[in-house]
Amino acid sequence: MARQCEKIQNRRQLFTSILRYAALGVLGAVGGSAFAKKRRLAQRGICINREICRSCGIFNECGLPPALSVKTNIQENK
Repeated sequence: MARQCEKIQNRRQLFTSILRYAALGVLGAVGGSAFAKKRRLAQRGICINREICRSCGIFNECGLPPALSVKTNIQENK
């Protein structure tokens, strides 16, 4: 009877670890795809912030046309 309990516990540990690593793999894949998408859009010159330039974290360094037009509008209005 003791061996049967050990087998069940080992089986449970196996399923637990399989589910844990599967969830970790899914999270890694989602994070990797989001990072790759962001990088691919930046390389193509597509705004990653949906052209909301004023609240963008990289507004000062951005050289995309929408950001440049916002920068010129800001300088003209000063």
